[in-house]
Order: sequence, then C-alpha cells, then structure tokens
Amino acid sequence: MNTRAGALWRKVDPAVATAFGCIVLLLFLGSLYSSSFLSPEYLLQQLKVASFLGVIATGMMLVILLGQIDLSVPWVVAVGGMMSTAATGWGPTGEAFAIPFGILCGVALGFANGFGVAYLRIPSMIITLAVNAVAQGLMVVHTGGFSPQDSSSAAMRFIATGHTLLGVPNALLVWAVVGGATVFLLSRTTFGRAIYGIGNRERAAYLSGIRTQRVVLLTFAIAGGLSAFGGVLLAGYASKAAQAMGDAYLLPSIAAVVLGGASILGGRGSYIGTIAGVILITLLQSILSVVQIEEAGRQVIYGAVIIAMLLLYGREKVAR
Repeated sequence: MNTRAGALWRKVDPAVATAFGCIVLLLFLGSLYSSSFLSPEYLLQQLKVASFLGVIATGMMLVILLGQIDLSVPWVVAVGGMMSTAATGWGPTGEAFAIPFGILCGVALGFANGFGVAYLRIPSMIITLAVNAVAQGLMVVHTGGFSPQDSSSAAMRFIATGHTLLGVPNALLVWAVVGGATVFLLSRTTFGRAIYGIGNRERAAYLSGIRTQRVVLLTFAIAGGLSAFGGVLLAGYASKAAQAMGDAYLLPSIAAVVLGGASILGGRGSYIGTIAGVILITLLQSILSVVQIEEAGRQVIYGAVIIAMLLLYGREKVAR
C-alpha cells in the first residue's frame, strides 16, 4: 500500500502541487480578512471570473506547449468582443451569428500568426506582436477612435452571466467544455501528441512524419479562436466591448500556464496545471483588489511570478 502511494506521489508534478498549495494558502489568508471569503457564493463568483481567463489561457497553453508564445492576445480578445457586438447591430441575422463571427475573426488572426511562424519562419514573439498591432489598428479604424457603441446580444449575456444547471454559472460550464475538449485533444488525438512532439524537438517530430507546419498553423488558429471567444464572454459579461478589454489578460494568461508547470520551452505541461494556475491568478487578483494594489503593481507581481517559475522549472535545456 505504501509503495503504491509512493508511486502515485512521484507522479505528481511539483509545480501543480505548489500551485494548489498556494490556492489553499490564499483562501486561508482571505478568510482571515473576511469570513465571506470562503462562502459558496463568493467562491462561485471567483470561478465565474476565472472562466474568462481560463478560456484565454487554454489557447496560450497550446501555443506554449509548441515552444512558442502568443503576444497578440490583448487585441485578439478585443477583436472577438468588438466584432461580436458589432454583428448584433446587423439585425436578427447578425445577432444570431454574433458569437461565431467574433470567434472566426480571432481564428483568422490566429491563422496569420501561425502562417508567419510555420511557413515564413518568423519568431513567434515578432509575428504575434505585429498581428497585435494590426488588430489594434483595424479596431481603431472600425470605431473611429471612440468607444464602441454596440451592445452584446442576449445569447452573449446568457452564456457569460446566466445560470442554468444547479446554480452553476454558465461561464464556468463553458470553461469546463473547453477544458474537456482540450484534455481530449492533447491526450487522445494524434494532433495533441504532435503538439507535445514539436515542443520537445521540432526536427525529430518532422523526421518522424509529423506535418509540423500544419500543426503549428492550426494550433495558433485555435489559440486565436479561444482568445476571441474570451473576448466574446467578456463583452457578454459587461454588456458591451471596449478597446482595451484584452490588455489585462496577456501576462495573467502566461503566468497561469507557467504557474501550472508548463515549460515555457515547450513539450511539457498538463491542463490540470493550467486550471490551478488560472484559479491561483484569479484569487491573487481578488486579494490585490481588496488591498487596493494598482494595476501597475499587479503587472509587476505577474512578471515576478513568471520569472520565479522560469528559474524553478524552466531552465532545462531542450534540444532543437
């Protein structure tokens, strides 16, 4: 029995265990500040807020598993939110297609990222920054430089703020579906195994018969769609879109993935770790808001967290 327990313990990722331990610590510290911190209502609200980051961080995780990075998240999120709300102004037909239209816009930007990385061999940091700038310019042209006047559709508000199953927020159910699909993709499909293979050693993956360029292209497209879907959810939550709505999600999405034990060099990471990282970041944001830390201070903390995790878990050499 002890041998079995020891074997099980050795399979536990230290980074994931650390993340869950920090979650417990934050909950304990929060309960010292307020007794309502551990109430079911408050915890459900935190999970609801975490769902938006969770959807965006899912796409970031897929890209990081490739050994790449996606810095276009801020304005791809904004594109998803702004284009979905713009579609609602096109009448009943536009309102019906608002959500898929916003997601498809993100997929298109993701394809641009993936094409640049896979076929043009541009470093992901450069091409995603460029696509982020292009998306920003397009949205400024779209709005004329002013805040968008379009509002979200009823369906967007329903999935972002509604409750249908035993009082569980719909946004949390959406994240659960996205997470379940991601776990299936990574663990049960050839495509998922190819992502890990490319992240470990792209040349070896190519020589083994994996069509690496296609996998990279599709992975960035999926990541773009998930970022845009996060923007759709945020627009539904706020009932409207805003130009800077995605700015607060770049560093937290990266931090959530690396906090969960994914190697920034690619090839290693589990979705349970990303879940832990997302919840940890959300609780940390909540506590920082309670103690009234300004946004600049939060960004410093997120950056410090990423550096610390890289020093702890991201320094192994990976052959390319």
